[in-house]
This record gives sequence, C-alpha cells and structure tokens, in this order.
Amino acid sequence: MAFEKNHYNYGTWTKGRFSEAVTVTGPAKMIFVAGIGSEHEETGDPLFKDDFQAQCRYAYQKLKAVLEKNGATMHDVVKQVTYVTDVRYWKDASAIRAEQYGDAPLPVHTFLNVNQLAFPGMLVEIDVIAMVPAT
Repeated sequence: MAFEKNHYNYGTWTKGRFSEAVTVTGPAKMIFVAGIGSEHEETGDPLFKDDFQAQCRYAYQKLKAVLEKNGATMHDVVKQVTYVTDVRYWKDASAIRAEQYGDAPLPVHTFLNVNQLAFPGMLVEIDVIAMVPAT
C-alpha cells in the first residue's frame, strides 16, 4: 500500500529553509527517532568537544544510520527538531542541515536554543519523525 506525502510553503521566506506543513495520506509506518547528538556509540561520551560543525555532522551520520535500519532515508523525514546550546550556531546548523538533506524535500523544522543537552559538552541534538509505506 502506498501513501502520499506533500510539502507546503505558504510564506516566501520559508522556501528552501523548511516546509511549513507536511501532510501524509494513506497507510504508513511512522519512525520516531530520539534526540541524536555526538555521543560515542560505545561509551556515550560526547565527541568533538567545542566543535559544533563536527558534532552536527556526526549527529546526522548517526541519524541516517538509524533511519536506514528502519527502512527510511532523509527523503522520508517529515519533522525535525534541532536543539543547540548557543543560538549563534544557527547559520552553521542551517548550512549543514541543507547539505545533509541534499535533494530531499526539507521537512517541517523547529530550531530551539536550550541551556544544556543530555551530557556536558554536547552542543547539538537532533530528533526526527519519518514515514515510509506500511509493509
């Protein structure tokens, strides 16, 4: 069974930055991915201390691996939340996000500045919701 996913932008300024709404119609499997940051896969210790770009790229690398294990890609992401510990990372986060999505449609996106993340030294954490056809 297939489903239909549509991305909408109502404001001109949002085009190329994020989708303002994503609708999904039909049977689908929803994949909720918990916040992913620069935690080492074995120890949980944050990697790339004080290097926002490296932490962000590593988080996307891990995110893509989790999506793949669940039959999804960045093309299937419908919602993303990015948490950062310093709002000044906004431009770097946006550029890396565009790089990581490539030609995939951009999902609905919320960007939040928080006091701290799960572990000291973490600068960014990303969570997503993706949808693929139900099998």
